[in-house]
Amino acid sequence: MEQHQGIHTVERTYRCDVCSRKFKQLEHLKRHQRLHTGERPYSCDVCNRTFSFQTHLKKHQTVHTGERPYSCDVCNKTFQRFQQVKRHQRVHTGERPYTCDVCNKTFKRLEVVKRHQRVHTGERPYRCDVCNKTFSHKTNLKSHLRVHTGEHPYSCELCNKSFKQVGNLMVHQRVHTGERPYQCDVCNKTFIARNTLKSHLRVHTGVRPYHCDVCS
Repeated sequence: MEQHQGIHTVERTYRCDVCSRKFKQLEHLKRHQRLHTGERPYSCDVCNRTFSFQTHLKKHQTVHTGERPYSCDVCNKTFQRFQQVKRHQRVHTGERPYTCDVCNKTFKRLEVVKRHQRVHTGERPYRCDVCNKTFSHKTNLKSHLRVHTGEHPYSCELCNKSFKQVGNLMVHQRVHTGERPYQCDVCNKTFIARNTLKSHLRVHTGVRPYHCDVCS
């Protein structure tokens, strides 16, 4: 509120009935209210997908046009959105601006640090509709579902053996390549998989983790 020569002037504002946020212009309030109403007045001419804001429609249309107006100054890789090139540049700068409040581990992307924090909170928001088992990451749930569907989407190009997880395929391919990246520190014997090395080490340590419930 300003006072000038005895005259009081009040700046007019427009308030959202839902969240009480204030706006100086009525048009800005109307645009904001689409967040609450779900109104999506802008439609893509190609796929008919609708959007609440014209700026979102313009960004979406680059999917159809193939336009990639933003480029990295270091490697000239191009991107559809400014935020994408900004995130990509951290590959060159090594910047990791997001930090876990619990263990101080740093990350390049906000969504990754949010996923990581479930390690500390124990949050498991993804649930299997079949057996109700829960998971902290969506990708883990997706892999688990193959237990029920029997899907084996990853196949070896040499012998056509298929696997539920890409990691299992990578281990299998060492059968063909001869690669044995895991080595015993005691006898230098090498192995295809980490779990095989872990089992082998018991030969040297004498650890016998499995016992009979009847005779122990």
